[in-house]
Amino acid sequence: MSDDTIRLVTIGRIFRRRWRLLTVLAVLGGLVGFGASLLFPPQYTTSVSVLLPGAWQERELLTQAQIATSSVVIDRTAATLKWSGVGGADLRDKVIATATDGNIIKISGTADTPERAQQLSDQVAKQFVGFAARLTGDGTDPEAAQPEALRQLVQQASRRITDLADATNPGQTVESVQTRTELAKLRTALQDAVKKLDQADPATFKSSNMVVMGPAARPTGEAAPTRTQLVVAGAALFFVSAVIGHLTAARMSRRLRAEGEIATALGASVLGTVDVPGSAAAPRPKGGGPKALARRLLGLDVRWDLPAPRASGDEESRLVRYRRVCARLKDRSPVPRRLLVLVPQGDGLALAGAEQLAAEAGNDPLLRVVEVPVDQPLVPEHDEESGAVVVLSAGNWTAPELAGITGACADAGHEVVGLVLAGPVRTAKATKASKSARSGGRKSKGADKELAETGSGAR
Repeated sequence: MSDDTIRLVTIGRIFRRRWRLLTVLAVLGGLVGFGASLLFPPQYTTSVSVLLPGAWQERELLTQAQIATSSVVIDRTAATLKWSGVGGADLRDKVIATATDGNIIKISGTADTPERAQQLSDQVAKQFVGFAARLTGDGTDPEAAQPEALRQLVQQASRRITDLADATNPGQTVESVQTRTELAKLRTALQDAVKKLDQADPATFKSSNMVVMGPAARPTGEAAPTRTQLVVAGAALFFVSAVIGHLTAARMSRRLRAEGEIATALGASVLGTVDVPGSAAAPRPKGGGPKALARRLLGLDVRWDLPAPRASGDEESRLVRYRRVCARLKDRSPVPRRLLVLVPQGDGLALAGAEQLAAEAGNDPLLRVVEVPVDQPLVPEHDEESGAVVVLSAGNWTAPELAGITGACADAGHEVVGLVLAGPVRTAKATKASKSARSGGRKSKGADKELAETGSGAR
């Protein structure tokens, strides 16, 4: 696993080197979102508000919201609407009731057409108000539960008690006195009940006074998620997933990047680092067929997780590094000998560096470049060569692959003399050409003269 910190520059590198792949995946995600929108028909939602007058506690409002979406209210709504193939169970997921500020129950209905959504919301509100009134009246006429009706009943009972008291034997018998006393107590209790009724909070009968605050408005647009939202969500999901996939792959990569890790895996010391110009650093793999063509079109044939090549000086300064490596090889063995230069197959950067190293070494020491497959490494047997130098680039190979090359050298009787790392660089000529392209391709005469002098010095 790589311990490199994920920084914005890493994400920017993904955007620059994988923009084609990210674009294709975003378009594919948008098509998936569009297909999902075809599977789910459009839905329309509208709301109606029911006012509950009086003083209500929050718990009571939540209870009323639960009553509005109860099975009794929904079943009565379905029975009233009489939609074909739609019952109470189908409507339960289509109705939502919430308690808002100001003692208002907001009832929202969702249907496949604007007209049905409006009808559903209005009918649920109507059934809710009616059911709440029946609950307050205990199954009787809601008018019987009104305070005025109760007062009239109490007054009638009080007059009846007075008539009974007058009809009682006016004598002074014990029975008549007791009867008139009981009737007087009963009349007093009724009068106290009327007083308490007058002093009672009107909220005692508040459920019977619910008011529907106008009909539901007909919706003019689809409810979320709309087709546009699904398309955008699909494109964003695929895009973000691709970026996260790149970051995860880089984080879990076992390819060695540090110089010390590579040297430890090969069991050899580092002789030095050589620079390879960007033009020969990472040639695109060649090949035919649809897969190779698709990889080139999507930019998958170029590594994205490698840092941008650093700037380099002129050719003479780059050749100094090669000569220093050759000098170290000569110091390792004072007697002239032939050495193999092993390059992992597929490492174009290392191959260009190895060829340049062999050219600079000449005959002392005499180097022969050989590409070695990393899956099944095979090194030529010991005949004229008496050692091997491994040239590779960082960030391309794992520890087991490098250990396999070392084992192949041991099987062929070659000692691994050392390790040379090849790194990509940007030449001064390429840098100036890039700046010239950004400025519109116009070069000054002074710049032309400088480039000409640099070229002649390199030759």
